[in-house]
Amino acid sequence: MTKHEDQRLRIIDRRTLWNGFINLEQITLEQMMSDGSTARLVREVHDHGRAATILLFDPERQMVVLVRQLRLPVFLQGESGYLIEAPAGLLDGEAPEVAICREAMEETGYHIESALHLFDAYMSPGSITERTSFFLGRIDTSKKVAPGGGLAHEGEDIEVLEIPFEEAIAMIRTGEVCDAKTIMLLQWAMLNRAALSG
Repeated sequence: MTKHEDQRLRIIDRRTLWNGFINLEQITLEQMMSDGSTARLVREVHDHGRAATILLFDPERQMVVLVRQLRLPVFLQGESGYLIEAPAGLLDGEAPEVAICREAMEETGYHIESALHLFDAYMSPGSITERTSFFLGRIDTSKKVAPGGGLAHEGEDIEVLEIPFEEAIAMIRTGEVCDAKTIMLLQWAMLNRAALSG
């Protein structure tokens, strides 16, 4: 059975509510419930596209490279809005490995020869379509090839952070790192220390 052949679900209607920086749709569907009854549901779905993220790790110095940038939804929750996170971005039609190597260069200034694919995950499947590919990129922090900082024409103003690995792990406990994808990457690294150095 393919992903669109589940006989318990039937799409009744799809309506675009907004098509700008995000695409928001209202979906009306019928779902066969576990008791055999049928329920009609209306849901809003934010189509964000596919994305990729990467943990940049220097095995020689036991450092990770993270970035700090403005995230408006975080600010609207009453926090500073400047979130520490792993480099990431939308695929924009590229293969995940190609896209994340480009994003890493734009955001941090580190050239990635190859990115090791770790896993894929849906980030907020209750309302957002985004599926993110997670990667590991081994780097030498003494060989930064560009300043990074993001693309000015996209409104990016990104701070590049070189953080000792153990300190980055501790930042999860203190709440300084509270971005889901970054926590997932750092916890993967904790569980797979032998793989970090290749």
